Amino acid sequence: MIAVLWALLTARMCSVAAAEPAAAEPEPEGKGAPFSAWVLRQHADVHPEPQYHFAAEVFHAIADAAAARPGVIEAQRLGESLAHRPIWAFSVHDTAVPVQKRLLLIANIHAMEWIPTEDALAFVLDYAAKPEPGVEVVVVPILNPDGRARVEADLVAGRNLYRRGNEAQVDLNRDWSVNRESKAIWRHLIPGRYTTSPAPLSQPETRAIDQLLRNTSDVPFSGFVSLHSFGGFIYYPWAGLFERAPDWGRMQGIAETMQGGMGPHAYRPRQLSRWAFFFRGLGMEIDHVYGEFGIPAFLVETTRSGIEGLPDLHTYFRWYNPREPARHVKMGLGMLRAWVTAEPLIQAMTSQPLADLPGSTK
Repeated sequence: MIAVLWALLTARMCSVAAAEPAAAEPEPEGKGAPFSAWVLRQHADVHPEPQYHFAAEVFHAIADAAAARPGVIEAQRLGESLAHRPIWAFSVHDTAVPVQKRLLLIANIHAMEWIPTEDALAFVLDYAAKPEPGVEVVVVPILNPDGRARVEADLVAGRNLYRRGNEAQVDLNRDWSVNRESKAIWRHLIPGRYTTSPAPLSQPETRAIDQLLRNTSDVPFSGFVSLHSFGGFIYYPWAGLFERAPDWGRMQGIAETMQGGMGPHAYRPRQLSRWAFFFRGLGMEIDHVYGEFGIPAFLVETTRSGIEGLPDLHTYFRWYNPREPARHVKMGLGMLRAWVTAEPLIQAMTSQPLADLPGSTK
């Protein structure tokens, strides 16, 4: 019952957010502008969440680390958001050792979920200082720059609005191509939990990640993590099907390794569609990455909410982001470090896209 009420509340708030006026679009950046030049033009306002980084502060911190370790951190512009904000990825690896394993980490797919970006930033800085030999990790700390910009503007202005989607109010967590339709009977009883975006990969943000996965180097990606907030789970596919995925045992093992790196109160591994008997996550990124590319994929619900008292119930930003993120970021860093070494350097890929196997839907 609690979960059903939560679903109805979320659906209501999403409709409220959609009615808000659009944020002012920034001036388009030149598509060829290098990161080092672009970041110099980024400035953050003084803001009421000093324990968190605004987007400009995130990128300045990465730029400083990249300057201190030339070649270890390399920026790549994946594309642009709807409002022409760049989507940046950062490759981190030991330049003295050939890459034998590539992993992809994304964060901030939902506008108001900021602690995933704090985890991603901490990982970039920590991993750049001591990268695992032969392992390259590509990190996208802010996949939804338009939604995040709206939240930043809200915080500065003192507005308490619920934000989840991108500039078009599309939930990027439901914009992928695999398992967009459900056979579950519950879709008729709680249809709000079985919705997807207008079409697969309809948004530039999700297309940027899909294209990154397709345009691989000699070493394809062999691991994927998407950081969210909140819940305290390490989820793996399927999200849209109750059936077990062909490699669920392997993914359960990797998730347990990730759990082991967190210390006390670690997150719990679970197949996402089995979070609750009525739940199906349709068109989600982990089903897409696993189903299309055969890559072990994980959606991590970082923290167990930032609500620490009754006043926090009325502050949407607090739902997802604890007042003091340091302890949670430390746990996330331990989890990601364990993920990097959870499997051997060279791991066989699935030869056939799993989306073509019986059971999954595209």
